[in-house]
Amino acid sequence: MSDAGTILREEGAYNSGTDSLEGETYASGQCQISRRECFHAIGGYKLNKGGGIDWMAVTPARMMGWKTLPFREKCFFLHRKLGSAERGRFSSSFSYGEKDYRLGWHPMWEVFRVCWRMTRRPYLLDGAALRLGDLWALIRRCEHPVSREIMHFHRREQMQKLTAIVLSVMALKRIDRFHSKVS
Repeated sequence: MSDAGTILREEGAYNSGTDSLEGETYASGQCQISRRECFHAIGGYKLNKGGGIDWMAVTPARMMGWKTLPFREKCFFLHRKLGSAERGRFSSSFSYGEKDYRLGWHPMWEVFRVCWRMTRRPYLLDGAALRLGDLWALIRRCEHPVSREIMHFHRREQMQKLTAIVLSVMALKRIDRFHSKVS
């Protein structure tokens, strides 16, 4: 293992170990630690005004063959909604949509994520804000702070996860959100 983090829980019962579709390859950045060799190989943390610094560390690490995972026995508790320190819920979700576009998330994954969010409280508002942020960044043709290789790698991961989720639904099996590991 080269990059590890904890499960993120926030006020309002969100738990990244059960509510996230990232799977067991994602180490949350609120409490993240890396091997020195891995940290140097990825070039350290890259500053990004739009956020996603933790994502910009673990994704290239996986791309380079390092293992990344959260420790399920531990958690980081956030006493507010993630991303809402200086803004409200709608603005926070809008900002996440912009960030998704900037980091190069696959358009099909983003549509799926929006639909998924619409099944969570506060339902429509959260998903709509996420989609509007993504579309606003697309219209403005915002820059991507990561390389095309990293975007391609992550999009491939997202499509593998989406395929596994669709196959689970078609087989009438429960979607195991945490163990949707991509090999």
